[in-house]
Amino acid sequence: QVQLVESGGGLVQPGGSLRLSCAASGTIRSINAMGWYRPAPGKRRELVAVITSGGSTNYADSVKGRFTISRDNAKNTVYLQMNSLKPEDTAVYYCNADVRTTTTVVVRYWGQGTQVTVSS
Repeated sequence: QVQLVESGGGLVQPGGSLRLSCAASGTIRSINAMGWYRPAPGKRRELVAVITSGGSTNYADSVKGRFTISRDNAKNTVYLQMNSLKPEDTAVYYCNADVRTTTTVVVRYWGQGTQVTVSS
């Protein structure tokens, strides 16, 4: 079993910054992609940012230039540095990880979510 634990959410004023963390623990051989998602109108969740095991990244257009995703493979942890926050960034942010638990099995796990509120 694998658990993802998120932290770092909170209340911040417009223009402010927050750093989210998501640590994976449990039966982990390796982790492929790790990402951050948030709810969006008409969708269950939309991609905010994703990073591969090799460090390649991809971002939603709405956060490009403001958010930065990174990871520490030794700690099985992914981060999301959020700068220049806007009220429309307010959401519950969920991390996920594609975890290889055996030589042949890869399972996508989700965290419980962390609330980010951008308001004056």
